[in-house]
Amino acid sequence: MYNSAVCLVSGGLDSCVTAAIASKKVQRLAFLHAIYGQRTADRELKAFQEIADFFNATASLVVDLTYLKKIGGSALTNTTIPLPIGEYNRKEIPISYVPFRNANLLSVAASWAEAIGLNQIYIGAVEEDSSGYPDCRRSFYNVFENKSTSLK
Repeated sequence: MYNSAVCLVSGGLDSCVTAAIASKKVQRLAFLHAIYGQRTADRELKAFQEIADFFNATASLVVDLTYLKKIGGSALTNTTIPLPIGEYNRKEIPISYVPFRNANLLSVAASWAEAIGLNQIYIGAVEEDSSGYPDCRRSFYNVFENKSTSLK
């Protein structure tokens, strides 16, 4: 039985719902937030702090991943690229995709979980409304959830 977790919280609806689910399932819950140069960073940070307070997180950490903005390639981090209007039927990866962002987030969460002795990670990524982001697909998370390998 898992009794502790790191919960990735952007401050948006998906991560808020995820935090609510996690708070019902684990005893020790630490909240992690990343600033990666996103256009909405200030508002997301404010929401993260409010969510962490509401759920009485046992720990919270805000990390700087602004190298993702420097890497580029996304309208979420580059103000010279117009943000597109959402399309659920889009076939190609949208310009709002931040390349491999969720893998970076999960890596930080795994590092922090190991450092503070937590044994589970929650992330609020939803494939159905991901607008085609490859790192929101079930197949992407299957790789991270592979229990056949261990570092110990």
